[in-house]
Amino acid sequence: MIKHTAIAMGLALAGTMATAQELSQYEVTITNITQAQTFTPQFVVTHPSDVFLFRLGETASEPMEIMAEGGDTSALTDAVANVATDAQTIGGLLGPGETASIVVNGIPQQGFVSVVAMMIPTNDTFMALNHVRLPPSGAKMRMVPAYDAGTEANDQNCANIPGPRCGGVGYVGEPGEGDEGFIHIGNGFHDLGTEDADGSEILGPQTYDWRNNVARITVRFMN
Repeated sequence: MIKHTAIAMGLALAGTMATAQELSQYEVTITNITQAQTFTPQFVVTHPSDVFLFRLGETASEPMEIMAEGGDTSALTDAVANVATDAQTIGGLLGPGETASIVVNGIPQQGFVSVVAMMIPTNDTFMALNHVRLPPSGAKMRMVPAYDAGTEANDQNCANIPGPRCGGVGYVGEPGEGDEGFIHIGNGFHDLGTEDADGSEILGPQTYDWRNNVARITVRFMN
């Protein structure tokens, strides 16, 4: 299986670069509405219509895989550097019931916004606001689901899950047995037992399951 494809940007390199006079400010507010999942640092990017961080049913790009398996947004930042209107990461973890905000630049009516962050503890699940048009005024609110990157088997094994709860391995970068190979809607946690053959803890649905949606994201036009 080929896991690493270029990030989906269409003819993004030919996209029009905004001038300072065309830009407006937007406040992006993210609320974690899960019971026990935490969001890793949240990547927020404004961009032209021909830029996509991911598409459902297609293979995740390597920058998306790195984010979805380990929570690292630096590869995504590099990938959109030449095509994004603005790209920023809200640092730190966002726990259940918590809210974080950031102000980014965007182009009213023409521009789009996308937001992604890994969910921990999971193998390769992430929350995302995917390619939503910026409002020309007022605010736009979206309830957003969890997506599975399809790059790692969902074994719920702490040895394969990074973060403070498990402390396991994050991004590996090698094809794995049991990965789905394409991005799809996440289907939550399942009862896979409590312990692997080697003694590693397996997490269960009683605490860590979700039923989409997992986040509320509001994009508010400021000026």
